[in-house]
Amino acid sequence: MADTARPHPGAHAPEPVASAPLDLPERFAEVIEDLHVVRLPMVTRFRGITEREAALFSGPAGWSEFSPFVEYDIEEASRWLRASLEFSGLIPQHTALAEAADSTDPVRGSVPAPDGSGETVAVNGTLPACPPDQVESILSRYGRVGTVKAKVAEHGLASLDDDLARLREFRRLFPDTTLRLDANAGYTLTEAVDVCEAFADFDLQYFEQPVPGVEQLAELREELARRGLPIVIAADESIRKAEDPLRVAELGAAEVIIVKVQPLGGVGAALDVIGASGLPAVVSSALESSVGLAAGAELAAGLPHTDRSRDILGDRVACGLGTGRLFTADVVAEDEALTPVDGAIPVTRIVPDPDRLQQLAVDPGRFAWWADRLQDCWSALRSCGDSA
Repeated sequence: MADTARPHPGAHAPEPVASAPLDLPERFAEVIEDLHVVRLPMVTRFRGITEREAALFSGPAGWSEFSPFVEYDIEEASRWLRASLEFSGLIPQHTALAEAADSTDPVRGSVPAPDGSGETVAVNGTLPACPPDQVESILSRYGRVGTVKAKVAEHGLASLDDDLARLREFRRLFPDTTLRLDANAGYTLTEAVDVCEAFADFDLQYFEQPVPGVEQLAELREELARRGLPIVIAADESIRKAEDPLRVAELGAAEVIIVKVQPLGGVGAALDVIGASGLPAVVSSALESSVGLAAGAELAAGLPHTDRSRDILGDRVACGLGTGRLFTADVVAEDEALTPVDGAIPVTRIVPDPDRLQQLAVDPGRFAWWADRLQDCWSALRSCGDSA
């Protein structure tokens, strides 16, 4: 960990390049004719939910997913729609600046599949809050993975004893597996300092979003450095739009940024802000179906690898794109889903199975709710061009 929470040089890199304003017809139905809304049941409670709803549609480039969480407002959700429209080929891709600030020799984040079938990207397993006796069975769904991200702070500091018990069992079972923690901003600043003392014994690669807000992340890094605690901080919830990674870098609030395709407005836009921030990046899913995970895999394949990212994340970045294992059903058959095999998923496009779309379809009332929301986001994109 750095001695202080000083800003990274990439904070002064050029700001992302904006693409041309969007020229869209008044109604999304004029362009999107095959809208489907599905409900995916989950293996266990995750992010407070047991089912995930998503809208799917196709365009010239293939199928895409629109799945902002239901509590997000129209301004935020419209960025998710922009990403979905771009991935389907219904609007042009954002101009991307993929070069990292501290390296002139980035390499692709994907490697050839062992069977020669195409490219793959590494993924981590995800360990939700669960009793210790379920750790092995949950992680067995991922097969052999070299990296696991464990969720902590489900109930803030009150969950600490349960978290420690689960992590001790994890380390007993997987002593050599790389471990990341994710608190989803579940601690106060004072609590985060205390739990970092407890978590330091588990040999963490990084600790993701222990506190809310960029300023609190920066303060936490300063206090950890003062105490000599070698914990790398990653920013996730603090990064929901294009300017957020730049602010994280400017304040020295984190050493790693977690990026998601839909919240940042698309694959190109995400590569743009990664390059502008100059910080090592890990791609994560937004709890999507295989259709949405395909966009994440495309972004992961294009990640710039730098000396700085290799120091923290290793030669091959394991991204948070193995979340298909958290669903009991997907929009394609199990052997076609983007679920991890030996710690990797392919870089490919997904075509939903028509029977699955029908089986997983929401009721007419929920379909109408999503159609109205999509139209509202569509109208927001039309009214403000590419600034959404």
